[in-house]
This record gives sequence, C-alpha cells and structure tokens, in this order.
Amino acid sequence: MIARLVRPLAPRDPHEEHRVATPLELFTDLCYVVAIAQAALTLEHEIVEGRAGHGLVWFAVAFFATFWAWLNFVWFNSAYDSDDTIHRLLTLLQVFGSLVLAAGVPRIFDEDFTLGIVGYVIMRIGLVLMWLRAAAGHPQRRTTAMRYAYGLIGVQIGWVVALLVTGGHLPLWLFAVGVALDFGVPFVAELAGTTPWHPHHIAERYGLFFIIVLGETILSVTLALQVAFDEDHPPVELWYVVVGGVLITFCSWWLYFSRDNANILTGNDVGYVWGFGHYLIFGSAAAIGAGLAARIAYYGHHAEVSDLVSSAFVTGPSAVALIALWVVSIRLHDSSMRTLGPFLAAVLAIVAATFVPVSELWTGLVLAALLVVELRLTAASDEPVGPTA
Repeated sequence: MIARLVRPLAPRDPHEEHRVATPLELFTDLCYVVAIAQAALTLEHEIVEGRAGHGLVWFAVAFFATFWAWLNFVWFNSAYDSDDTIHRLLTLLQVFGSLVLAAGVPRIFDEDFTLGIVGYVIMRIGLVLMWLRAAAGHPQRRTTAMRYAYGLIGVQIGWVVALLVTGGHLPLWLFAVGVALDFGVPFVAELAGTTPWHPHHIAERYGLFFIIVLGETILSVTLALQVAFDEDHPPVELWYVVVGGVLITFCSWWLYFSRDNANILTGNDVGYVWGFGHYLIFGSAAAIGAGLAARIAYYGHHAEVSDLVSSAFVTGPSAVALIALWVVSIRLHDSSMRTLGPFLAAVLAIVAATFVPVSELWTGLVLAALLVVELRLTAASDEPVGPTA
C-alpha cells in the first residue's frame, strides 16, 4: 500500500524500450492546450477588431507562457516519473495551475499578468517539489536537481515581486528580463550533469502536443465556419477557407511526421534547439487557426481588418512554421539543398501568396506540393518516417 503511495524517484532509463506517454501525460497536455485555445481565440478577436499588431505581440507572450510551463514538465517527466500517488498529485497541482493560467490569458492581452503569475506560482510549487524528490532519489544528479529547485524558486520570487511592484501590468521589457532568467535555469542546472531524458519519449510528447494544437486549430475554424454558414447568404469565398484550411492542417501534420525525430535527439546540444524551437512550430499552428477564422470574418464583412492583414495571419504563421520545422528537425536529417531548396521555395511562395486573392487556398496548395517533394526525398533516402506511420 505504502509502495503505491510513495516510491523513490529514481531516474528513468534513457534507453528504455517501448517508452510511451502515460494517460496522465496525455491528460496534462489536453489541459495545457486550454490556455493555447484561449490565446488563439483572443488573437482572432484582436485581428477582427483591427488590433492585429497588438494582438500578435501579446499572443506571442501568452503562448510562450503556456509553452514554457508545459516544456518544463515534459522534460522533467521524461527523466523522472515514478507514477506513484505523490507524483500524480504534484502533476495534477501543475495542471490546476495551467488552468488558472488559461483563465488569465485574455487578461494578458490587456497587459495584466496577475492570473498568469498566480497560475505559475501554483505550477512552480508542484515542479519544485518534484525536483526536490529527484534530488533525494538520484544522488548522482543531486546538484543538478537542487539547481533546478533553487533556480525555479528564485525566478518565481522575481515574478511575484514584479507582480506586486507593477500591480500586474508588467511592461514588455520586464517580461523579457523574467523570460531570460527563466531560460537560464536549465542551462545552469544541466552544467552540473545531464538529466536522463528519453529521446523517443520526448519526440512522442512533442508530436502528440502538436496533434492536439492542430485539433484546436481545426475546432476554431469549424466554429467560425458554422457561424458564417448559418447566415442567409454565406459568401462563396468560405469554400476557399474550407479547402485551404484542410490542406494547410493536413499537410502540416504530414510534414511534421515525415521523419522520425527521436533519431536526431542525441544530446542536450541538439535537444535545446529542438525543444525550444518548437515554440515557433506550435505557436504558428495555433496562430494559423486564428488567421483562418479571421479570414472567415473578413469574407463575411464582420471584421475591421483588410484583405492583406487577414491574409498575412494565414501566410505568415505558415511560413514561420516551415522555417522552424526545417531548422529544428529537417536540417538535422539532411541539411543539403535537397531539403533546403524546396522548403525555401515554399516559404517564398507562401509569402507571395499574401498579396493575391484567396491566399489561404494558395498556401494549402504550396504546402501540398512541398509535401509531395518531402515524401519523395524520404522514400529515396530509406530513412525511417515518423512514429505514427
């Protein structure tokens, strides 16, 4: 009975076979995506109401806050996961904190970080206690674990002080300082010894999270289409959004899983770029959903936004996602012009599509063409494809 309640938090074997995401990890991902959905929905409203620039800046801020909290939990859980009662309770405490953060996401767009920081305090309490358990259960990495614990405590105290001094309305420069300090914690901690994260487990967690984010993108577009088609005379351009949105989403999924990411995660030097770089991939996927919904509002004459600006919120995130995908993943499989050329051509074509009618359809067609090239390249190289194939 006691063994089920509390187990020593020994490190997981980084070469453990058949390591997969647990039901608790999947549940955690779904809860974190609530905050992402809030960020995407608020971004859509900002675009439609003619505040696209303001919305983009604060979407980047709100999305980073969610992504960073999720990332910290994922990498810890890959190294240490006893799955005992204490571990589950500490995980659920972080899930609760993520929901508080989600509730505060719309306020972040109003430059009010109060609920966001409160949510982080709750999440950090759970994560710090996990690192203290790791320090006790893994003597060889005790220094690393304690650096994580002390670092997280110190940075979080800084966030709380900033909250109290500013009344919750943090200027962007102060937010950037806090982010830099947060970024420094894993770099300093891992200098004392690398935590034993599992490459296949990490690749699967990121892949599953990408799928969930794409699901939220599809949901936001579907709801916007439902409202638009309920009108007496829905514009014919909505069908371009349907076809273009389906192509963009489906091709994005296929391109991401066209190669096996676990094979390239060979150490922290690769892991840092790969793991942090997914901020642009995940964020772009969520922003595409907001952009497509804004296009629907534009076609229905319910938006204070121009054709060019609404188009840019479809083509821009799509281009950024392709660049990030090549840098953090495709390049590590094949950095030659065989992959760089098609990806670069696709990015340029998508950017050009911003300035032509029905840009969402052209974006989807460009991604479909890139997918054909990528599939031919992977078939010719006999490289293992993604884990879902």
